[in-house]
Amino acid sequence: MQCSWKAVLLLALASIAIQYTAIRTFTAKSFHSCPIPNPVNCSLSQDTDGADRLCDESPTFPYNLSRKTHVLILATTRSGSSFVGQLFNQHFDVFYLFEPLYHVQYTLIPKLTQSKSTTDRRIMLGASRDLLRSLYDCDLYFLENYIKPQPVNHTTDRLFRRGASKALCSPPVCESLGAVDLHLEEGDCVKKCGTLNLTLATESCREHGHVAIKTVRVPEVSDLRALVEDPRLNLKVIQLVRDPRGILASRSETFRDTYRLWRIWDGTGRKPYNLDVTQLTTVCEDFWNSVSTGLNRPPWLKGKYMLVRYEDLARNPMKKTEEIYDFLGIPMDSNVERWIQNNTRGDRSSSKHKYGTVRNSAATAEKWRFRLSYEIVAFTQHACQQVLAQLGYKTAGSEEELKNLSISLVEERDFLPFS
Repeated sequence: MQCSWKAVLLLALASIAIQYTAIRTFTAKSFHSCPIPNPVNCSLSQDTDGADRLCDESPTFPYNLSRKTHVLILATTRSGSSFVGQLFNQHFDVFYLFEPLYHVQYTLIPKLTQSKSTTDRRIMLGASRDLLRSLYDCDLYFLENYIKPQPVNHTTDRLFRRGASKALCSPPVCESLGAVDLHLEEGDCVKKCGTLNLTLATESCREHGHVAIKTVRVPEVSDLRALVEDPRLNLKVIQLVRDPRGILASRSETFRDTYRLWRIWDGTGRKPYNLDVTQLTTVCEDFWNSVSTGLNRPPWLKGKYMLVRYEDLARNPMKKTEEIYDFLGIPMDSNVERWIQNNTRGDRSSSKHKYGTVRNSAATAEKWRFRLSYEIVAFTQHACQQVLAQLGYKTAGSEEELKNLSISLVEERDFLPFS
């Protein structure tokens, strides 16, 4: 009996899938050795009894053998995410990575920031989830697929913002440091440590008790469901939000070319006809969708999700950080406490770098009220009225009310973690 070409193709694809699964199983220590039925393929005939017998007769590897806590800081640009990242970066037992998904974006879709394509988003999210899963498993070699030029002998000088990760700027990853170099600035780390050895970085990751990653390149918490439900991980999501008016003011100041038309409007009082309002509305839509998912408390997020407003953290950084660590089940060490004390009382001159974290945190949270014209504030309040109400941000009814700092524009809200 002759096989059709479709049957031959199906057999070939099945063979490739089996080989890939076998390779992943034997190269990842935390993977389970028994097959797991795939609900997507329920229509196909499967010998589930045979699979169960195989599991009964064969030794198994427990999921997430080390029981590391895997932390994802889910944020958007200029929402305070670099500051929150440091709350984990300073912890002696946390291996922290700053924006590794940068490499996915600029390798697969270099112009993603201008693209609104659904296909581009799917490609980006699929690759991002695969990379995150590998990084949480301390497989830093997986990053090599996205670093250009490709690392040679597992070494590279092209890792984005390597200096923002304390673990990558400390022994054994950086062997050239002495006792006087324990608190390197980001630029000094790159100069003194030289190229990054990904083998040493992988070993360092495995020696740490927990892994934390910060990203502004995943729009919504629902995009992370596959990772949250992955039994190989113990993933907990910290969703950081900020008043959209504050985000717009910070982006206009930091990304001056990209937000040039907003600055023209702010300076002249005339709204440009070709203003790209999606630079604002996309933030509000993503916040609304993601926070709605989190606050609806679906079963798959139980014990896995915490919503944090930047304003609450800025006003009472020590108390809020303690709440975050309590949610994660990780003891907060003295390094984190010391960093908070030293980095939340800075003056204006201490926050000139666009990703700097030394600042008067409470004053920074309110600064947008003096940066934006009332016309832009009123426009933002109308465009984002749903999410402002959802997150407890009050609207300013006049320019006088906007500039009056004795009038708080943040409601007292207690967004309890979903436990």
